[in-house]
Amino acid sequence: MRNSFTDKFIKHLTLPGRYTDGSTTGLNIQVKKGGGKYWSYRYHLEGRRIDISLGPYPAICLKEARARAVSARSAVLQGKHPTSSWRQPRRTSASIREAAPTPTFADYAQSCIESKRSEWGNPKHASQWANTINVYANPVIGEKPLDKIDTDDMLQILNPIWHTKTVTASRLRGRIEWILASATARKLRAGFNPAAWRGHLETILPQPNKIKNEQHHKALNYKLIPSFIERLHDVEGVTARALEFLILNASRTGEVIAARRIEIQPTAVWVIPASRMKAKREHRVPLCSRSIELLEIAKSLDPDSDYLFSMNNKPLSNMAMSMLLRRMGQEETVHGFRSSFRDWVAEETHHGPEVAEKALAHSITNKVESAYRRGDLLERRKILMADWQSYCQTGQWGNAAAIKNNLL
Repeated sequence: MRNSFTDKFIKHLTLPGRYTDGSTTGLNIQVKKGGGKYWSYRYHLEGRRIDISLGPYPAICLKEARARAVSARSAVLQGKHPTSSWRQPRRTSASIREAAPTPTFADYAQSCIESKRSEWGNPKHASQWANTINVYANPVIGEKPLDKIDTDDMLQILNPIWHTKTVTASRLRGRIEWILASATARKLRAGFNPAAWRGHLETILPQPNKIKNEQHHKALNYKLIPSFIERLHDVEGVTARALEFLILNASRTGEVIAARRIEIQPTAVWVIPASRMKAKREHRVPLCSRSIELLEIAKSLDPDSDYLFSMNNKPLSNMAMSMLLRRMGQEETVHGFRSSFRDWVAEETHHGPEVAEKALAHSITNKVESAYRRGDLLERRKILMADWQSYCQTGQWGNAAAIKNNLL
């Protein structure tokens, strides 16, 4: 039906059908059964009747539809088929990628760290990744697009620290390699990975194991442990209790500060879930009497907390115990107490090395031995940790006595 279109007329059209504008030759609006409305232009050329779409209503208003119809009619009068020149070309996924700017290394690295955060049981790993990237990589390539990073950039990052901070440099290289590999997988860059070691940087930089001066965590001599524990008893607060608990159980910082009360079994065994263990395997720790006492003290200091050691329902920070050592005038590291324990087992006791390694939750590197040794030697470790507790508290264990050292 033919009507002279107005905005009000178009707006209130509800009956399905095709309506023709009486004021603009060839302009029609089609009303569908579902209520949708679409503009079209009908023309005859070369003996054929043809309809072309002018767009949907109300996205295309009456004024714009008439303008498009007039443009189409002008082409017909010239003997040409009108084209939908007002249409934007369809964007393919490839064209979208080409049009979008490539992310910078700094931005993409941050997103990679966030995506990996859930797989790290220890929050320290995320901070280590972020710190090395921010300190060493970002000043050189942080503002560079991912697809512009090359070998020269890598050498500019690594050369200054390859000989002086070899372990850090080697880990940094691996982290950058992973980030760039991720970018390649997402088609944000192409070609070889400039941070790759095998067949690439190994031909330019010396092997890390040939030049690094391996530095172990500074540990307190095990002969000084009993007198140190005595001093620790005089320090107030939950951090001192957590540190003593850590020493008595030869644990890692992350295992202790993230430990929850629900992990303590009625059998006086602390079950650390695999997600928080370095080896990603559940670890059972037999707790002796002093450890149980420390947990009761910590609970009295923060009764409503879910954590074993906390303040105001929040776990201790990763640096809390390290800072306590500094305040006590100690240069040793928290992690070093594990070495103190291991040295004591080897030099002062008859406990087997395999029992000590299980107590430390170390993985068995020999694949054959690992395949056959399935148990965790819990009963033997109960005896070992009871002896260690006795030594830490009194300087004696079993029937042996240690000479107390009063240097501290």
